[in-house]
Amino acid sequence: MEALASSPRALSSSTASPASVLAATVKWASTPSARRPAAGRVSASAAEPAGDAAAASGSADGAAPAPKKILKKKPVYSMKKGQIVRVEKEKYLNSINYLSVGHPPFYKGLDYIYENRGEVLDIRIFETGEYALIAWVGIPTPPAWLPTYMLIKSDKLDYERM
Repeated sequence: MEALASSPRALSSSTASPASVLAATVKWASTPSARRPAAGRVSASAAEPAGDAAAASGSADGAAPAPKKILKKKPVYSMKKGQIVRVEKEKYLNSINYLSVGHPPFYKGLDYIYENRGEVLDIRIFETGEYALIAWVGIPTPPAWLPTYMLIKSDKLDYERM
């Protein structure tokens, strides 16, 4: 479209068919003068005054220094995958996770997350904090993302149920 708007001859020609206008546009856009210069390329005369251009061209030899690699730091998690955890009841009942579900008061359907062991399947840091994907052993329910601050780490695999 940009080529059509900048080419008055293609717009004013009443005898030209749409196919010939399109062909002329493609031909015009493929010429080197129609292409935009790359953002990284700036000629030495445009970037520097005339006196500095001669000095810079002799020392630089046209090779730009290699960019430094920026390595991302690995996040440090408070838990690791495969760890056995339980959910702290008081923290969960006062959290937005529980309040958003809308269970009635004294709902007993979630007692397994406080009493049974859950395994950490994955850990991620989201905008709202660090969360762990927990699957409960022997309970046929889907895994759930819970904040790690409400999880209690278990040192041994076989602990007594509350």
